[in-house]
Amino acid sequence: MEKEKHLGLRIDSETHKKLKEMSEYEGRSINGEILYLIRQAIKKYETENK
Repeated sequence: MEKEKHLGLRIDSETHKKLKEMSEYEGRSINGEILYLIRQAIKKYETENK
């Protein structure tokens, strides 16, 4: 099984604050929220471009 990849991400403090608020509202960690948003974007892209 392949190891999980690590991705460093630099964001400004205002974006971090809003992302933290979103993740808390959704009951996810910030990392979990980022993964959720990325997966949603990928799903949308695949739907529109297949």
